[in-house]
Amino acid sequence: MSTDDPNARLAAVQTRIAQAAALADRKPESVTLIAVSKTREAAEIEPLLHAGQRAFGENRVQEAQAKWPALREAFPDIELHLVGQLQSNKAEDAVALFDAIHSVDRSSLVTALARAMDKLDRRPACFLQVNIGDEAQKGGCAIADLPALLAAARAANLPVAGLMAVPPAETEAAPYFALLAKIARDHGLDGLSMGMSGDYEVATMLGATHVRVGTALFGARA
Repeated sequence: MSTDDPNARLAAVQTRIAQAAALADRKPESVTLIAVSKTREAAEIEPLLHAGQRAFGENRVQEAQAKWPALREAFPDIELHLVGQLQSNKAEDAVALFDAIHSVDRSSLVTALARAMDKLDRRPACFLQVNIGDEAQKGGCAIADLPALLAAARAANLPVAGLMAVPPAETEAAPYFALLAKIARDHGLDGLSMGMSGDYEVATMLGATHVRVGTALFGARA
């Protein structure tokens, strides 16, 4: 099979996750592979679905609303993750559509999500996003602000699954992954959403429970 074959790409990524997990004395099934399908058409997604992939990540609520209801009719066991920034006014739409939200980064969003979850009686898992590299242009709460955000999320009865972060680009990711893992342990959190196409193996070795992989699964964008 060529590397243009979705089955081959999926198998290659799964193999690399398994190898990285083994090096860290972890079980491969402890890592959820999220195929990041933002900007990809349904025709590009379907081959991965037929190959057995079920967890997918989207950046925008509106794009996901246009794309996933029809795919979900054909594949009802799809698990949909919101991995991009979320505006508070889209909280209800996000709760209705997604099974997990990886970008909870401020108390106003906690409030909006809690209200939406109570209204819809649906409780997607929530990851609190940490601005691990202290970058002004990135989403995520400051490390120093995390205890207050976590307290607010727990008080609002959000199902907090863990932490999410995107390390600074063009730098060694490992120290940032290790720091996020330590912060999660310090706060009694198990989930770690970290690692993308260029560094998911390192993230797996350092404890990632969810890796968000796009290009390695779908190929380079046209």
